[in-house]
Amino acid sequence: MPNSFGTLFRITTWGESHGAAVGVVIDGCPPRLPLSEGDIQGDLDRRKPGQSDITSPRKEKDKVEILSGVFEGRTTGAPVSMLVRNSDARPGAYDEMREKFRPSHADFTYQAKYGIRDHRGGGRSSARETVGRVAAGAVARKILALAGPVEIRAYVTRIHDIGIPPGHGEPFPSVAEVDMTPVRCPDPATAAAMIRRIEEVRAKGDSVGGVIRCRVRGLPAGLGEPVFDRLEADLAKAMLSLPATKGFEIGSGFAGTLLKGSEHNDPYVPKEGRIGTATNRSGGIQGGISNGEEVFFNVAFKPTATIMIAQATVDNEGRPAELTGRGRHDPCVLPRAVPIVEAMTALVLVDHWMRNSAQNKAFKF
Repeated sequence: MPNSFGTLFRITTWGESHGAAVGVVIDGCPPRLPLSEGDIQGDLDRRKPGQSDITSPRKEKDKVEILSGVFEGRTTGAPVSMLVRNSDARPGAYDEMREKFRPSHADFTYQAKYGIRDHRGGGRSSARETVGRVAAGAVARKILALAGPVEIRAYVTRIHDIGIPPGHGEPFPSVAEVDMTPVRCPDPATAAAMIRRIEEVRAKGDSVGGVIRCRVRGLPAGLGEPVFDRLEADLAKAMLSLPATKGFEIGSGFAGTLLKGSEHNDPYVPKEGRIGTATNRSGGIQGGISNGEEVFFNVAFKPTATIMIAQATVDNEGRPAELTGRGRHDPCVLPRAVPIVEAMTALVLVDHWMRNSAQNKAFKF
């Protein structure tokens, strides 16, 4: 069903923005994994609202509760169920949206598909749904750290028209370097300019979008399930399933179309006792399978659709109307989307690692 993601490591998220709670059920989590709520809380804290002046002022503790699947500090192989209660919901701010469709939101499309919708903050289509993804991603990240170790790092590279300068080099940043500013860009000068831009548009009741880069190192060669479940295809699906995403590119991406084959190919070379590549325009994946190099990709996020400026729309009967955004919203979703991108990446990688082991390592011939 569409609320589930993954094959062997499979998650199902549930809950609405202004309902009682949101959460996730993980099926297929390996047994005997040491796991506590403390392993998950840190990632949820990076995602939660109210972190700074450039994020939504909604105040949620986002305290996770593990309901099942863990006994005496270890997973049992049973479904792991986790819950986060909503404590600062204000559904009254959305009363006008009961009759009017917000521009660039899912209000109209949910109504067209189901004939009913939860108008309170977008209900199921709200980014609040991603709480469950981040909780499950924290479990997947712990598995990868023990298996690899595999490191996943996402960070903001562009807000509106302000980006990390070309030729910056972009060394693999630490979590502390990513989180040292509220915009989660590891380049201090660029981050300062990004923050100013977000503050400027917020003061006018407007919003901006941008780009998040995600990088993975320590991933072994051989992960991916051609032809339909290629590793980059599942990463693309994971990213484009996130609210507000509008684009995905891996490796050289669209810029690679400007090169000739002789310029774009990644030559194979001996590298530290293994076969590697001299360049990495493929983004660590060839033929849908990881090649042992760093995996890197970019995800584009649109400007936040809810703005505090009057916009033309229609009501439930199709009559022209006007609507001004209300409630508490991020003027730019990217800073809080960073841990969500990392979570979805971890979920894809654990699932593919398990699938690869099931096919290639379960039997000896």
